[in-house]
Amino acid sequence: MSIILQRIYEKSDEPGYRVLVDLVWPRGISKKAAELDDWAKEITPTSALRKWFNHDPEKFADFKAAYKKELLHDDAKLKKLAELQELQKQQPLILLYAAKDKKHNHALILKEVLESRLPK
Repeated sequence: MSIILQRIYEKSDEPGYRVLVDLVWPRGISKKAAELDDWAKEITPTSALRKWFNHDPEKFADFKAAYKKELLHDDAKLKKLAELQELQKQQPLILLYAAKDKKHNHALILKEVLESRLPK
């Protein structure tokens, strides 16, 4: 199946397992309107990394390396990533995020990691 990235503010009728991948609940979105299947807080960047990055495109390459390191060296994060990989084998996985910048955000990195082979 596929992994779809979508801003939570954009309406879509795309079928699939809907996962919010932000640590903070997005402003202006009700839980009912979000129609989530899961809120995967455990695989979001740490607060320190998120604040350091601050959506600065010039820091994206360093942010990507640091975030991948966080994801791939934490047992709880790896467990959740493996769970999501299994789910996407049966249905599309829709990763929902709030960031305005569609080219420099952590959801892109998550998608890349989910499409790769995870360490055992």
